[in-house]
Amino acid sequence: MKIGVFDSGIGGLTVVKSLLEHKLFEEIIYYGDTARVPYGVKDRNTIIRYGLEAVEFFKNFDIDLLIVACNTVSAYALDEMRAQAPFNIVGVVEPGILAAKNALKDSNSTILVLGTKATIGSGAYETLLHAHGYGNVEAKATGLFVPIVEEGLLEGEVLKSAMHHYFAKCETPDAVILGCTHFPLIAEAISGYFGHQALLIHSGEAIVEYLESYYGVKENCEKTLLKFFASENPDSLKAVASTWLNLSAD
Repeated sequence: MKIGVFDSGIGGLTVVKSLLEHKLFEEIIYYGDTARVPYGVKDRNTIIRYGLEAVEFFKNFDIDLLIVACNTVSAYALDEMRAQAPFNIVGVVEPGILAAKNALKDSNSTILVLGTKATIGSGAYETLLHAHGYGNVEAKATGLFVPIVEEGLLEGEVLKSAMHHYFAKCETPDAVILGCTHFPLIAEAISGYFGHQALLIHSGEAIVEYLESYYGVKENCEKTLLKFFASENPDSLKAVASTWLNLSAD
């Protein structure tokens, strides 16, 4: 099975990492719109336009499924993208909700949702969590984390200062939903800030659980062919992929 993975930048590689670990697909084509990252500060119409342009890009590859790893695009543009696509499209918001539901049996659990300004502004996570009976939900826009990750500052004073800026007034929640694919790269730091007492839910493992549950995808590929594309500086994306995924990118 050949699939595509689309993200606004390099963050979607965290989803690719989970897909590789579970050996789900024969071929993965990754496209990062690195020239226009971050999407989280863009308006709705622009986000939809970028999503539709991604659909046109992936039409060149005869894929069976497109995973939209970007939470912002998943929150705003899936309906429009599905209307234009000859392949199935899966976003990351619903899988994140499924993972939270499976992990948190108590509907009174406190949940902190982190995401970009646009993702949090959409209310997508809160709406679905409330629909599943979770009433103690706080959503916080933490957009500074995206450029911090893009700069490779996965630890150190800059990241610590940003976390203090966002979390100083937050009580430790039962779970933190990492509503941006960049955030798993700083998951250990976020967990450490809350004393490792909060369960962290991120898109990579959530999408695997979702694909297994709703698409019947099983672990059956010993080797996956990877192809990486970017709208700007593809060599940099491939270098990051090689480091993060511990492999050589084509």
